[in-house]
Amino acid sequence: MEKKRIFNSIVAAAVALTLLIAWNLFKSVSPTTTPQQTSLNVSAAISLSKALGEIKTVYQSSNPNFTITYNFGASGALEQQIQQGAPVDVFFSAATNPMDALQQSNLLINDTRRNLLTNRLVLITPKNGVALSDFKQLTDARIKKIAIGEPKSVPVGQYAQEMLNKLGLWGQIQPKLVLGNNVRQVLTFVESGNVDAGIVYATDATASDKVTVRLTAAENLHSLIVYPLAVIRNSRNPAAAKAFVDFLAGDRAKIVFQKYGFGIVR
Repeated sequence: MEKKRIFNSIVAAAVALTLLIAWNLFKSVSPTTTPQQTSLNVSAAISLSKALGEIKTVYQSSNPNFTITYNFGASGALEQQIQQGAPVDVFFSAATNPMDALQQSNLLINDTRRNLLTNRLVLITPKNGVALSDFKQLTDARIKKIAIGEPKSVPVGQYAQEMLNKLGLWGQIQPKLVLGNNVRQVLTFVESGNVDAGIVYATDATASDKVTVRLTAAENLHSLIVYPLAVIRNSRNPAAAKAFVDFLAGDRAKIVFQKYGFGIVR
């Protein structure tokens, strides 16, 4: 009897030990139930800030494990940051030249590049400013200061320079020019009344109740305003970056872009 009791005790201990080992093994190989957080750094033209802010909310509501951080600025300046190694996953430019430069430097995942949006160029004045009906009136003595983006790095300034050159006005108005670091700064110059007129994107002008749109430039006066986007080759999360680019090009995001006045590339 005593031997049987000892035997049963040994068997029970062995079973308990086996179960303990099995449980510890299960815990060591069982995947964690906490979803992995994914972060993306997106460098984008500042003219996209309001639309992308809304899109971020929409995207993260259905992708709660995504953290999207935006870096807004002039497209040329953002391109230079990427050239210098800034940690960027997605670039969304307001012109093709900065994107072309990155592609030539082999800094894009090429099959992710696409042209997505369009915009228009408009002449604005402060809300109760001088009523202008022709771009040639920018040479009038009553127009003392005109704000445009810095043509060397700000796409809206490059488009403005192209237009003014084609109209034969560039040389005449250069002494009046006040250069902004990005389109929002140009808009602020006009809103504040520190300049008499400015040239910005239609989307930025529409978003302000402190300016009046006086003229819209004919599209044949400047290069087509196109917003391309792409995934940067050195992205830390290329799969997640591609998924976000696909979302930006999808129907849900397009609704938001159109709400803010952007055209969609067909």
